[in-house]
Amino acid sequence: MDKPYVIYGAKGGGSVPIEAALTLLRLPYEVVEAIVWESEAERDKVGMVNPMRQIPALVLPSGEVLTESAAILMWLAEQHPEARLAPPVGDPQRAAWLRWMSFLPASIYSHYWIRDDPMRLAADAASAELIKARTAERIAECWRIMDSQVSPGRYLLGDELGVLDLYVTVMSRWTPRRERFAREAPKMTEVVGRVDADPRLQAFWAERFPFED
Repeated sequence: MDKPYVIYGAKGGGSVPIEAALTLLRLPYEVVEAIVWESEAERDKVGMVNPMRQIPALVLPSGEVLTESAAILMWLAEQHPEARLAPPVGDPQRAAWLRWMSFLPASIYSHYWIRDDPMRLAADAASAELIKARTAERIAECWRIMDSQVSPGRYLLGDELGVLDLYVTVMSRWTPRRERFAREAPKMTEVVGRVDADPRLQAFWAERFPFED
């Protein structure tokens, strides 16, 4: 049996789109649960492989470590072109794929480091609540901007489910949640509904990100 990948992650967290990709690729993997937003002890678990003490971190069968969710998803897609999880080099959709795979962590995901513990930046409890409110609004605005500039087929870049769809599907469940996401991003809402319902992922979603909105 092939040596499994090892992913440091958490239910409902940033490792979930990577776990979903591994599931679609039918690659063996193990999860080291590290709920990094809960305590220093949980962050220390990840610190063994990622000095940033953040999830996700993926240990390859070779022992090499990859961090950063977008980078991991892009690497997996490119290692397995037969699965068609990303547009190949030369494909007309390649530029859009690179754009949005970079946009998501830079413009949306980065806010969650702040939201997990607003006191990292806030002077007091009132300031922390203001930060949470304003970051929620900024996230919603970014979803609205992205939705206005995509033209989905069955999925975001056409008729093939890819890592970009997995990334958006998971992140759209985070604050400000799917109800707000649906208002801001109606075109993408149709897509994430298809990803939610994909039969290959039903058992996975139930285990790693039960849909409870």
